[in-house]
Amino acid sequence: MREGISYKEWHDRAKGRHTWRNRRWMFLIFINILFVISFVLDLGILEGSLSGSRFFGLYLMDPFNSLQELTIAGTHNYIPHLTTNFWTGFLTILVFYWIVGGRAFCSWVCPYHFFAELGEKVHDYWIKKRKIKEKTYDITVKYVFWIGFILLALLTGELVFENLNPVGILSRAIIYGPGLALLWVILLLSYEVFGVKRFWCRYVCPIGVTYSFVGDLSPINIKFELDKCGHCRDCQDVCLVPHELWFVKRGAATREVHYTGGDCTKCGLCIDVCPGNALSYGIRDSDKIFGK
Repeated sequence: MREGISYKEWHDRAKGRHTWRNRRWMFLIFINILFVISFVLDLGILEGSLSGSRFFGLYLMDPFNSLQELTIAGTHNYIPHLTTNFWTGFLTILVFYWIVGGRAFCSWVCPYHFFAELGEKVHDYWIKKRKIKEKTYDITVKYVFWIGFILLALLTGELVFENLNPVGILSRAIIYGPGLALLWVILLLSYEVFGVKRFWCRYVCPIGVTYSFVGDLSPINIKFELDKCGHCRDCQDVCLVPHELWFVKRGAATREVHYTGGDCTKCGLCIDVCPGNALSYGIRDSDKIFGK
């Protein structure tokens, strides 16, 4: 019993919470609208798009785009000639997302993630109605795509990935208006609704993989406290990357406190749904950052 109610009522009440999801959605919408307002009113606050932008004149570079640029520059021996703006934008983003936790970008900023999250709800509805069957791939296939896009940049001397990147396509469509490339995004979302749930984000996106490398060393992560866990596993049901919550299964945890790894998007869905408050945002001790 808690607060004078039964465990079932307490449990059901927790499942209905959307505190962190609502905060996250509001922040994501705000950031993307800020791009639009800055462009339309020529304010110079947040210029460009999520592929590359300037915040009050400070350059910000997507890290995977930067890695492709470095690959091309290394091939043509002009790394020493890369501009200060490039290095400032690249390193600023790396440091920022190292602090807040790499894939926080995915759930707190990325517009494609927002639509994919909505698409997941439709997908789950069709699964529940038995209209479609759940399909999954090996999660490690994303590393094949990551290496593949780097090699394409190396072989072609072009940022090939940007032609397929739904994040950049959606960002530019929101800011400057839709184009034919938006059809590719619609096709991807349709496949995720009726085919493989969160196909792009889980199995393909090299941006997410790059941020997961950064996030694996981040001091901020989702903290799990074993003594508060009832092993209902509702958190895994709502998690966007459920393999990160492997320790909530009864008997799986190897110590009293665990932290999620680099794939965690810091979305807060697990925190909202946990009836025992076993999950929370936490700062790892320095020794935990390099050995979870």
